[in-house]
Amino acid sequence: MKSGTIYTETVIYSAPEAFTREAPYQTAIVTLADDDRLSVRIEGERVAIGDRVVEVEERAGVPFFRKVLS
Repeated sequence: MKSGTIYTETVIYSAPEAFTREAPYQTAIVTLADDDRLSVRIEGERVAIGDRVVEVEERAGVPFFRKVLS
């Protein structure tokens, strides 16, 4: 399971037609342990830059990450 740190994030309010029922939703770029970066969807609690996250699942090739709670 992948984990990393939020590099940047945004909340999508005006989504493409295929995702309008899911809006608003959060996307982010995560810096992984090997310094690679990955574009992901955030599930659950909103994240901010610097937050630690962990992958919880993949849907249709899209990785979903969740904030690591302290």
